[in-house]
Amino acid sequence: MTREMLTTKLRRVIRTGFFNFSRNGTVSLASVLVMTVTLMTIGLISFSGAVLETSLAELRDKIDVNVTFVPTASEEEILSIKHSLESLPEVLLVTYVSREEALTAFKERHASDQAILAALDELGENPLGAVLNVKARDPSQYASVADFLEGDNTLSQGGLTIIDKVNYFQNKTAIDRLSSIINSADKLGFALTIILAAISILIAFNTIRLTIYIAKDEISVMRLVGASTTYIQGPFVVVGVIYGVMAGILTLLIFLPLTYWLGGVTESFFTGFNLFSYYTGNFLQIAGIIMISGVLIGALSSILAVRKYLKV
Repeated sequence: MTREMLTTKLRRVIRTGFFNFSRNGTVSLASVLVMTVTLMTIGLISFSGAVLETSLAELRDKIDVNVTFVPTASEEEILSIKHSLESLPEVLLVTYVSREEALTAFKERHASDQAILAALDELGENPLGAVLNVKARDPSQYASVADFLEGDNTLSQGGLTIIDKVNYFQNKTAIDRLSSIINSADKLGFALTIILAAISILIAFNTIRLTIYIAKDEISVMRLVGASTTYIQGPFVVVGVIYGVMAGILTLLIFLPLTYWLGGVTESFFTGFNLFSYYTGNFLQIAGIIMISGVLIGALSSILAVRKYLKV
């Protein structure tokens, strides 16, 4: 087959696909609407994933380990331990709080308790030690960080530990519980994504198969007169792609007012996460996912659905 013949055949297939789409107006409209629901489900899966990730990030941020040093520990010794902690692969961030900063923060927390402030004044000196705030890359890694802090790395030159308290052991139960919640939420989110995506694709497939059922006699006749499989499938694939493109555009348009309306709600409920800002900020990525999903679902559903009627 020459290139010119191939081009002519391709144009004919595309023209036939657009003709079939416009000819079955009511069925095409119903298919586009069903495909829109499918693509909205895929989009909502993307949104829910972002919301879940934001929620889990908030949980992770609330988990940390505070290492309180004895007041006699020198700044050089503390910064040496800070450097050692930062070199651990499990550690994401270590923040140093000096004795003076710890005292200032303590006074601010107890500004309304005159008895405590008076007791501090009577002491005449700072009774608090410096603090290292340690954040691990994953909540499950705090145990290894705590083990490191119990080792010989925290001994002074005199062989005595300069650490007064590590709050990991007091908060271990809460940290383990939060780690379990995060892991369970990750698994649940992945499972729901797979299930919802499978259901939405199945709905779209059955809808397109129904539209092809209307043309089953036409397919049988074309098969009997010797038309190739590709030539028969071509117009239906074009129709499926049109369904996907139109449904994708409609989905993106629906998401604009929907995310704008929900933006304030999500921002007040999930600190710092505005659904409308997320949608507009990641529009190209979301639009790409929705449009490609629509085209693939439409094309694959058409190919699979028409195969049944190719056997004459």
